[in-house]
Amino acid sequence: MRPRLWLLLAAQLAVVRGSSVLQQTPAYIQVQTNKMAMLSCEAKISLGNMRIYWLRQRQAPSSDSHHEFLALWDSTKGTVHGEEVEQEKIAVFRDASRFILNLTSVKPEDSGIYFCMIIGSPELTFGKGTQLSVVDFLPTTAQPTKKSTPKKRVCRLPRPATQKGPLCSPITLGLLVAGVLVLLVSLGVAIHLYCRRRRARLRFIKQFYK
Repeated sequence: MRPRLWLLLAAQLAVVRGSSVLQQTPAYIQVQTNKMAMLSCEAKISLGNMRIYWLRQRQAPSSDSHHEFLALWDSTKGTVHGEEVEQEKIAVFRDASRFILNLTSVKPEDSGIYFCMIIGSPELTFGKGTQLSVVDFLPTTAQPTKKSTPKKRVCRLPRPATQKGPLCSPITLGLLVAGVLVLLVSLGVAIHLYCRRRRARLRFIKQFYK
């Protein structure tokens, strides 16, 4: 039996259960059409020369769904592609314990769940899978709308009207002027009387000493 057919038959018969031995990240990824997607599978055990397989399941997991063999990583050959696979779009490379599936120029038909797998004796071990969704436009994050806070109304008391113009009425002003004139006249009279008394005193003194 050809290796590819045997591999697909084994995947059909195996119970696909996520294993902690192979940890896939991210669990979900959304990529824009014609962009690149990188899926990671990290082995938590020493694999030695064991191969890592990458499979794709286009439909949701069910009894009718099947796995497509895309490529594998071989320690001596590097990336080995499956049949009917666009080789220029798919590459697998190793980074320490991580095995990365690199997909370039993805299309909407590339959407599906991607599993990494190792073939043990006698069982198959799968990762938990990474769901890839290829869309023409990535959703944009809506900015939260800012709620406008109503302005508080401030009640202001009316200011008392300031009185403009002269503070004194004409009658008051006239009384003030009259008072000042009376003071001046009284002062003049007092000075005049003082001067007369002084002259009279001087005359009396002159007559006394004659």
